[in-house]
Formats: sequence, C-alpha cells, structure tokens
Amino acid sequence: MSADEVTRALVVVAHPDDVDFGAAGTVATWTDSGIAVTYCVATDGDAGGFDPDVPRAQIPAIRRAEQEEAAKAVGVSDVVFLGYPDGRLQASIELRRDIARVIRRVRPQRVLCSSPERNWQRVHASHPDHLAAGEAALCAVYPDARNSFAHPELAVEGYEAWTVPEVWVMAGPHEPNRFVDITAVFDRKLGALCCHQSQITDPAALESNLRGWFAGVAALAGLPDGSLAEGFFAIDTA
Repeated sequence: MSADEVTRALVVVAHPDDVDFGAAGTVATWTDSGIAVTYCVATDGDAGGFDPDVPRAQIPAIRRAEQEEAAKAVGVSDVVFLGYPDGRLQASIELRRDIARVIRRVRPQRVLCSSPERNWQRVHASHPDHLAAGEAALCAVYPDARNSFAHPELAVEGYEAWTVPEVWVMAGPHEPNRFVDITAVFDRKLGALCCHQSQITDPAALESNLRGWFAGVAALAGLPDGSLAEGFFAIDTA
C-alpha cells in the first residue's frame, strides 16, 4: 500500500532493544511523517544484561524503562509489554491472543515483526524468541485479529476484528523488497540503542558495526555511497 495510506503502525518484537537494532531508523522516518507507531514487546528481557552485580529481579523494570526511553528517541510513546518470560517464548495461543488484542486496539495498516524463519547467514538475528514472536505476530495478523469468532474474549472486552493490510518482516532469510533510507535519522537510531545501557557495553564499536551493516543494505538498495538503509521483506496480508 502507498505510504500516505498508512496512519498507524504496530511493531511486534520479542525483547526490549529488538526494534532498535532492526528498525528504529525506519520508525523514526514513520513518526516524522505523521504515522502513529505502537511497540508491542512480548518479554521484559529478564534474561538479558551483562552485569552480575545487578540483581536479576531488577532487570525487567530496568529493561522496560530503557525501551520506553529508546522509543521516545524515535517518536514513539505507546509501548505495550506483554510480560512473557525471556528465553522461553513460544508461539502459543495465549501469545497470539495477546498480540491480536493489541492489533485490534491499535488498528494498524502496517505491522512490522521479526521473521519466523531462521536466517542461516545471520544466526544471531534468529534467537528462538525472535522466531516465536514473528510466528505469533503473523498468526495474530492472519487469522486471529481479523476473525470475529477467534478469541471471543477479545470481543467481550470490546475489541472488534481488524484486518492488517501488510506486514514488514525484519531479519529473515529472504532478500529485502522494501528499503528505507535512514541516513538522516541514523543518529536517532544510535541514540535509541544507547538507551539500552544494560545491554550495550561498547557504544563506539556499536556505531562502527551498525554503519558497516546498514551501508551494505543501502548498497543493496542502490542508494548513493555514504547512505545507510534498513531493509525488510514486505508481504500483502489484506
């Protein structure tokens, strides 16, 4: 669908920081153009972090706060946490229902999510939680959110069925067919990532790695030298 038809978008990911690594630049361009973006984060990232001196019980609150701050850096104020256990996410009926609930509330014309397929060239992008979140998100898009008779408790709660016209998938095995030039907003993407202080140990190395990575995507997109881009595999789900 054309860009001017999209006024609401939903990003579904497994962990705090997933969207910032994969799509924060794109999100910044969307919010700059007037699109209202909501984040739906399946876990609190409670298995993350690198400092053994931080009590594990404090990690969920830390990571939620980091994600909320990172969201603000790219113009997002609506962040939903589903509270599933980090490292044990499954594409369960319950997770599908909870994502379908958010879809029915937000009523997005576009959903962005992780790939449910493993990427053998970038195995670190294919954390089992990412795969589960991607599968559950796609199941929530079709058929759950659009089927009035699926998850009848959602209708009782007042959430009417909604059909999502398109889905953008990140970090999957397929060549991207949608590219977003993030050159002008890269600093905001980097700023969003640096909000995740419990995860980022070397911001300087992070910037260098990201510039190399997204320069490669820009080259794949045919953008001029010096450009940076994020790429996605978009599918029609209307």
